[in-house]
Amino acid sequence: MSASGGTKAIVAALGANLAIAAAKFVAFAFSGSSSMLAEGVHSLADSGNQGLLLLGGKKAKRAATAEHPFGYGRERYIYGFLVSIVLFTIGGVFALYEGYEKIHEPHALDNWYWPVGVLVFAIIAESFSFRTAIKESNELRGKQTWTQFVRRAKAPELPVVLLEDFGALVGLVLALGGVGLTLATGNGIWDGIGTMCIGALLVLIALILAAETKSLLLGEAAGPEQIAQIRAAVVDGDVVTRVIHMRTLHLGPDELLVAAKIAVKHDGTATQIAEAINAAEARIREAVPIARVIYLEPDIYNEATAAAATDPSKTPGGH
Repeated sequence: MSASGGTKAIVAALGANLAIAAAKFVAFAFSGSSSMLAEGVHSLADSGNQGLLLLGGKKAKRAATAEHPFGYGRERYIYGFLVSIVLFTIGGVFALYEGYEKIHEPHALDNWYWPVGVLVFAIIAESFSFRTAIKESNELRGKQTWTQFVRRAKAPELPVVLLEDFGALVGLVLALGGVGLTLATGNGIWDGIGTMCIGALLVLIALILAAETKSLLLGEAAGPEQIAQIRAAVVDGDVVTRVIHMRTLHLGPDELLVAAKIAVKHDGTATQIAEAINAAEARIREAVPIARVIYLEPDIYNEATAAAATDPSKTPGGH
């Protein structure tokens, strides 16, 4: 996995979640808190999710084969989508069910200091994990807002870890609130309400992740800045005079396919055109290093043809 995959953030989150899950299950065993049980399952699911992300990164490194000539870069998107499903089913739906049961059959908490102590410990541990994810993301985020980063990131791992850690911290606060209100009122229904809120939060995060990873699976183009860099790199002003039309597609987070029809001078020889295309490919790779697969088709640009065309993108004179 490349550095952009956020391996450090994934490992940090995995370690934190395994320790927190164990502590939460111990607290549930001693207190009977449904919030603790839901949070324990949540942390266990998160641990499995980080394992899936690491597995996806490893599988994506496989070399291309005759059956898969463009490689396995999209494995990372597939495993990112699986994470959203796991978070929805094991995390969110289970918490909603557990909260519903607790609301209908509330009971007081035993050994209240167990869940409170574990929740405080979990908040501290999750904060360190969240801080690592933020630090890793800031190296790639640039001037984007956090919403833009989550929506536009081509590597699924960091957005997944960010949302998981954010959801975990909010869920811990909700669980602490449910336990606190149960202790203050002596009514176990608040523990169930806290659990229901955790479930609703996890379902919402899972739906957001599913929507974003689905878009990546369908195939996203390069970003506007990269497209502009590629267009500028193609034209040499001598043999290659313009880009007639171009398509880009992410084969994986770190691999981009570029296909373009380019205008060349009509009096150029085959050798000149071939050399110009090779030089253009080299310039593209220098400008955008992740452009690994490049197909450039030479054509003659004609303004009259372009003006008369109903679909310029499919004609030699199109823009």
